[in-house]
Amino acid sequence: MSEMIETLEGLERRVQLTVPAADLESEVQQRLAKLARTMRMPGFRPGKVPMKMVVASYGAQVQAEVLNDKVGAAFEAAVTANKLRVAGAPRLEPSSKPDDVQLSFAATFEVFPEIKVGDLSNVSVDRATCAVSDTDLDKTIEIMRRQRATFEEVSRPAQTEDRVTVDFVGSLDGTPFQGGTGTDVPITLGQGRMLPGFETAVAGMQVGEKKTFPLEFPSDYRATELAGKTTSFDVTVKKIEQAILPAVDAAFARALGVASGDLEKMRGEVKANLEREVAARLKARTKESVMQALLAGADFELPKALVQREQERLAESARAELASRGMSTPDAALGAEVFAPQAERRVRLGLIVAELVRVHGLQARQDQVRKSIEQIAQSYERPAEVIQWYLGNRERLAELENAVTEDNVVTWTLEHAKTTDQAVSFDELMGHRT
Repeated sequence: MSEMIETLEGLERRVQLTVPAADLESEVQQRLAKLARTMRMPGFRPGKVPMKMVVASYGAQVQAEVLNDKVGAAFEAAVTANKLRVAGAPRLEPSSKPDDVQLSFAATFEVFPEIKVGDLSNVSVDRATCAVSDTDLDKTIEIMRRQRATFEEVSRPAQTEDRVTVDFVGSLDGTPFQGGTGTDVPITLGQGRMLPGFETAVAGMQVGEKKTFPLEFPSDYRATELAGKTTSFDVTVKKIEQAILPAVDAAFARALGVASGDLEKMRGEVKANLEREVAARLKARTKESVMQALLAGADFELPKALVQREQERLAESARAELASRGMSTPDAALGAEVFAPQAERRVRLGLIVAELVRVHGLQARQDQVRKSIEQIAQSYERPAEVIQWYLGNRERLAELENAVTEDNVVTWTLEHAKTTDQAVSFDELMGHRT
């Protein structure tokens, strides 16, 4: 086997691998003989199937398996000897004839780039801050009232906060487009679940009224065939219901889990949950600022294989999410290339974070993971069960360990960067419409 590594363009490398044909044949015969000892076939006792029949049934499969193992071992030995970190799977191309005494393959692959995070002492990072006031608490309780509203039909025109049931058909250049048709669809005006122009057109309509109106899709809309296009919608209003909000009384408190119905206790519990939610959102904002600072301070080439894999993962996730909502999107409209910028950013960040973890020893510690689990469990009625739920599943625990490791990277960056506290309004932080 030759271990001479050829440098191609960028991060691409190539190495020639050889496997002696005699070694390949010897291993194939050994595996077939082992298989023959336990093989069952009608008309023969176990282990008595003629070797010719064993070869005819499994010879090609075993040979492919052995060749794959031999080439894989040769490739692993080559990259280990040259101290290379391989990104993605190698692309193999045979370069020998079937009757050669040794089989040769050219393995083309990518390596991880050298990552250097620059000096962060002059890099600005915003640390988001927000205090929860009594006014914010009142707003939150009002939202909880709306979430528990009942509805009654009315005969007046539709207005904000009404639940309006509609049929609609969207067309582009006179042809209905996929995902643009709905029957008996309930829309609560003012929630922003539909495009703004759609809700604006429905507001003021009466039961039984029909309307045709133009609707422009945003230029960054995911379905590329609709992005930036002006469509036409036919809408029929079938029902209008107004919201009836529950009173803030003992029954409301009991509905929120306060068995005594005590309103002050209810407010205290709501505020505690709200402060946890605010803390989580502030943490996410600060983390985004940190990650942006890390991106700005590190410039390096990305392995194409990793970016492509991340694009495909994001596309598959998006299609699955749409499918869970009963929507289907053609692959051409939601292909992997749509996610190229997002995939590149995620891969770059992942490599930066991994390098910081490696260099500065920022791996999640057991006590940190345990503390994180206990903090999550506090917001549930049976914390002990939540803790066991995490500890009893290795996959869930690994996800939490990754999150804690990222928290360590954020903390380390805040300690080494120029950090500025940035006040964020409660409404902005919580995404409330004003």
